[in-house]
Amino acid sequence: MIPRVSRKLFISDIHLSARQGDTQDLFLRFLRERAAGADELYILGDLFDAWIGDGDSTPPIPQIRDALRQMGDRGCKLFIQHGNRDFLLGRLFARQTGARLIDEEHCIDLNGRKALLMHGDLLCTDDIDYQKARRLLRNPVFVFAVSLLPIEFRARIAAYFRKGSAKAVAQKPKEIMDANPDTVVQYLRKHQAGILIHGHTHRPEAQEILLDAHQVRRFVLGDWRGDHATFLVADNEGLRLERFT
Repeated sequence: MIPRVSRKLFISDIHLSARQGDTQDLFLRFLRERAAGADELYILGDLFDAWIGDGDSTPPIPQIRDALRQMGDRGCKLFIQHGNRDFLLGRLFARQTGARLIDEEHCIDLNGRKALLMHGDLLCTDDIDYQKARRLLRNPVFVFAVSLLPIEFRARIAAYFRKGSAKAVAQKPKEIMDANPDTVVQYLRKHQAGILIHGHTHRPEAQEILLDAHQVRRFVLGDWRGDHATFLVADNEGLRLERFT
């Protein structure tokens, strides 16, 4: 008997919102056409452009939630990691989609090698202002305070932060918003991983790194646009970035 081939897919930075109908259509078609035969689908952060709480049901949330639920019903295991835009995704959304929420540093086995999965924002240590803001926004006290606010008010706060973030990004050199090479090595050593997979920087690439006399691999996932997306496939043929249009 020929052993069954395990197939895992990795995506990140879809940034779904009511303003991005083309990206939503692309994502739903990806679930139907490319992810349908996968055993596991890993979403490494920023599935949504903003997430103001599990009580939100504005479009396209219900449709995305149902589509992910159907993936699980077809036998595909779904794993979701928090991103910098949707770190408030909670247990209710996980139950509704059948997904498992994974830690911001999560390790799995890929063809006999240890792989570290991250959203990627923790790797951008040159962006000092962002790292300070991240610590504030992830503070449990801040998160709890926001959870007490009405949904409508949370939406206003999210819009305010999105606007401020876009302005700040436009004023920063691109170099400081990329992953710091020394920080990449630090996390690979910390977890003794031979593979690093992350998103956030929106710069898809496959990179070979010589670390402590061993060759390790880094895969950067791309962000999703209305007409194309980059994702990672792991199967019996190895690991490779593919493009979906």
